[in-house]
Amino acid sequence: MWKKVSVKLTEEQQVKNRGRLLVNCPDQPGIVAAISKFLYEHGANIIESSQYTSDPEGGAFFIRIEFHCEGLLEKREQMEKDFEELAANFSMKHDFTYGSNRKRTAIFVSQEPHCLMELLWEWQNGDLETDIAVVISNHENSRQVVESFGIPFHYIPANKDIRKQVEEEQIRLMKEYNIDLLILARYMQILTPEFVSHFPNQIINIHHSFLPAFIGARPYERAYDRGVKLIGATSHYVTNDLDEGPIIEQDIDRVDHRDHVTDLKKIGRQIERRVLARAVKWHLEDRVIVHGNKTIVFQ
Repeated sequence: MWKKVSVKLTEEQQVKNRGRLLVNCPDQPGIVAAISKFLYEHGANIIESSQYTSDPEGGAFFIRIEFHCEGLLEKREQMEKDFEELAANFSMKHDFTYGSNRKRTAIFVSQEPHCLMELLWEWQNGDLETDIAVVISNHENSRQVVESFGIPFHYIPANKDIRKQVEEEQIRLMKEYNIDLLILARYMQILTPEFVSHFPNQIINIHHSFLPAFIGARPYERAYDRGVKLIGATSHYVTNDLDEGPIIEQDIDRVDHRDHVTDLKKIGRQIERRVLARAVKWHLEDRVIVHGNKTIVFQ
């Protein structure tokens, strides 16, 4: 007698056959139908789909599709080639990504380790789809904890007088470690336009205020002086305009007249940790589309 055997795919097999498609184009009828038909004809099963139209009359259309496709590793080159005709018909900007291509990240940190620790814990728990390849700091105090996770740590002293040499070394390390995403986890150095130009929409920063309030240095002190009742944090992509890049995520907590600067900083650290972790997670999962100086985030 034959027994029916149920074969469950391993997580590794599922990841290898998992793909994502991000699309941005002028809005018009038939986009979703055309993409769905394309994926069906290439043997793909849609697992998750989210879309947004900025304006039903002449606006921009955005969609994120996650799909499963048997033998995707062998099919993906032809799939991308075949998609070009459809993309041209709808004037699409598009990007295919694959579960088998795990993004590699570098974390930059200065003296305060709370955001770094949050990312390391999330990564250790398997909640960040990435390989943390290296941590770079202009201070030595995080070395021991970073190396305890088995992650290389590079100490590179930095100040405005040696900024060019520092950034040249940092760029070299990004190439050496084949980095896809740079995370500024309270890295308290201003990056030059030359450095930023090497990594467009690949640098995520955490700013310790609810932007656009209190751009720049000492936001908690300035918030206290202003007597605010809400404090927050903002995670954004880095551009050449200080703290004005496309915003990915923000959050706030309430404070009152009894909270002094030290209290605001303590509360703020909790906000910073969760805001940065969420922004990084969404980027790694290809849930963010940058459109001008804004983002569409498919949570």
